[in-house]
Amino acid sequence: MKKIILLFSFIIFTGFVYSQETIFPNPGNGVFEGGLGLNWIDGELYYSFHLTPEISLGNWGMGLDLNFDINKNGNIRKENFNELSDYLSIVRYLRYGEKHDPVYIKLGALDYYTLGNGNILSQYNNSPSIDSRKIGLVADMDFGNAGFESIYSTFAEAGVTAIRVYVRPLRFSSLSDLPIIGNLEVGASYAVDFNKYSGIIISNSTLAATDKGRMQIAGLDLGLPLINSSMLNLQLYSDYTKIINFGSGIATGIKLDINGLGILNASAKLERRFNQAQYIPSYFNSLYEIQRYQFDTAAGTFTSKANLLSDANQDNGYFGELDLHFLNILDIIGSYQRLDKTPDSGILHLVANVSPEGMPIVVRGGYDKINIGAESQILKVDNNSFMYFEFGYKPISYLLVSMLYNWTFTPIRDNNNGIIGFQTQKRIEPRVSFIYPLNNL
Repeated sequence: MKKIILLFSFIIFTGFVYSQETIFPNPGNGVFEGGLGLNWIDGELYYSFHLTPEISLGNWGMGLDLNFDINKNGNIRKENFNELSDYLSIVRYLRYGEKHDPVYIKLGALDYYTLGNGNILSQYNNSPSIDSRKIGLVADMDFGNAGFESIYSTFAEAGVTAIRVYVRPLRFSSLSDLPIIGNLEVGASYAVDFNKYSGIIISNSTLAATDKGRMQIAGLDLGLPLINSSMLNLQLYSDYTKIINFGSGIATGIKLDINGLGILNASAKLERRFNQAQYIPSYFNSLYEIQRYQFDTAAGTFTSKANLLSDANQDNGYFGELDLHFLNILDIIGSYQRLDKTPDSGILHLVANVSPEGMPIVVRGGYDKINIGAESQILKVDNNSFMYFEFGYKPISYLLVSMLYNWTFTPIRDNNNGIIGFQTQKRIEPRVSFIYPLNNL
């Protein structure tokens, strides 16, 4: 418990340095943004151009993401546009509503999507590689008495698909007006990865490959709101999750949401997890697309998330999450999970945005890290990390001079241009951007 408290303190005091969480413009607003820069990608210099406008009309919103990296010979870097999804992803997203609205639909890049309480799919990112951007779909609908959440990770290839269906059964009876139990929620979830490599396991002793088939996970959950008001929500919940052909786990926790009338909105979650052998909670996480499989053609070796699952021992753990939004100045989201006895089991997620209205300073970024051993390793960026950071200054209100740093991944491709793995990639880009607000559209 002491480690969890320390981690929450760490998130609060350092989270403002990182951010990549999508923050949509308010209805009737938007922003036109574009600019030029120099982009060093793994030490090679490119001249860069970007255009990233966003608009919001009522519940509808759209964002574009057009990027060109041009080398010294005047040629566009081939990785920018070497597959169909690169062209489609120029439209970064089309959406209706926002997460937790009665209707939320988003087509495009899926940044940090969580299904239910997150014990199957948590902070999932379908495009951790800038050089292999994907187009996916999320659709959530809440009809009051029942609803569903769903995700389809990519239209370009076989990938992760998940759905959670839930019902508030007492709302169909006279007990709906009872305090506390009247809002009891019961949910059922199912997720599957259709990728052909999702279930391949290599024996350490014989090096023989075993295909367990599609990775499938099912779950049941209960949620009981103790307090449900316009300013304060307090909920107890419990999840049971089973990875088909592997182990299972139970998680129980408490969630707190505070609505500070637009001044300070906050939520926190603390969860205790009880895990059997061959079970990994939040199996589909922020770096799952990188972890799914890796071929090392030179060494002739193969690693996969399914291998980690097969070797997982019985071990319990904690999960904690904190989410803060202060006016239009500061947004922070941070979470951390760790098992009690398993080394290198820590998983960190941090995002934030610091852009005080009327101030010339902009700080935003995002940081994900898996396989953390000692907490002293948290800020060590390596092949288990995904990071984005931008620090900028506005000499005038419509001009941003900034420095961007990306620690990301680039695909390793076979002779048929198929992706067989990923390797880390470092990008450093000083840029000048023109930013013009589009108000009262």
